[in-house]
Amino acid sequence: MDNQQIVIRVATPDDKKYSTIITDEMASSAMARGTGIAKRSPDYIEKKIDEKKAVIAVTPWGEWVGFCYIETWSHGEYVANSGLIVSPQFRKSGVAKGIKKRIFELSREQYPEAKIFGLTTGLAVMKINSELGYEPVTYSELTQDEAFWAGCKSCVNYDILMSKERKNCMCTAMLYDPKDHYEPQETAADFKTHSKLYERFMKVKQSRLLKWLSKKDITAADVKTARPKSLLQFLFNF
Repeated sequence: MDNQQIVIRVATPDDKKYSTIITDEMASSAMARGTGIAKRSPDYIEKKIDEKKAVIAVTPWGEWVGFCYIETWSHGEYVANSGLIVSPQFRKSGVAKGIKKRIFELSREQYPEAKIFGLTTGLAVMKINSELGYEPVTYSELTQDEAFWAGCKSCVNYDILMSKERKNCMCTAMLYDPKDHYEPQETAADFKTHSKLYERFMKVKQSRLLKWLSKKDITAADVKTARPKSLLQFLFNF
């Protein structure tokens, strides 16, 4: 379908009818990728719609296409654009980029001083984020709000996160700081230059984390005494 026919807008109460479809697709997509996400209920999605903190994509005849929502942490100091999901038949069409752009704009409108961050296991989302001005960061630069990390408990990778003392997991962290950031053209160009390197290290990181977790002789002391040996190890914390 021509993307020009897809409407991307702030969700309204009438869009609550899509809440179950959205959460079902979130769960099935995570299962298909073999990765985890913090599970969300239809009630949670409807709450975000009521708060005007959600963006939805639909066709002119009312077919659901995609969705994303805003979460706030540390008293509004941090904002996360979460739950990006696109219906399977509309993937690889560019609609995800449009949704991310609109939810980013909405976040900037509602929380102009907040740092906007995201966690992703996908190179495609990293690319979209880089085009908006996000940069890869360590987990230490994210919100330390306990409520945010508690949301990870429903993720299948939660044991990895806690085993690494919340310093690393399968996801890559990205951040946009309105007070200290490169221009989107710069971050996009940097991603394009290093995309193959990012892809390789995301795969290596995930592979090493799984192997690390499977070892039976890892202790808390091992975690605390380990030190990164390179910039990339520092960035991806494996």
